[in-house]
Amino acid sequence: MAEAMKIRADLSGTVAKVKCLINHPMETGLRKDKAGQVIPAHYITQVNAMLNGVVVLDGQVGSGISKNPFLVFWVQGTKPGDKIQVSWFDNMGDKNSAETQIA
Repeated sequence: MAEAMKIRADLSGTVAKVKCLINHPMETGLRKDKAGQVIPAHYITQVNAMLNGVVVLDGQVGSGISKNPFLVFWVQGTKPGDKIQVSWFDNMGDKNSAETQIA
């Protein structure tokens, strides 16, 4: 797999805009390959975000999300240098996380 996740956080006043590009196949389990075999379901089930170790986003997602999902959210009460960490977990037991400082 290529780079698992790209994350960026930009500050405007005390509100940070966080953008995440997650590299993930997001297979529903309904498609078939060229040989006619069903491609097994493989999708993200949970996304979490923390600001300096405090949970600010705890979301459940499912198979209806597109391949390589792009997630954008805003966090209030931030300042330059704060750390944002975003993690995801999928139905196959895979997980990954990325961290950035607010610029």
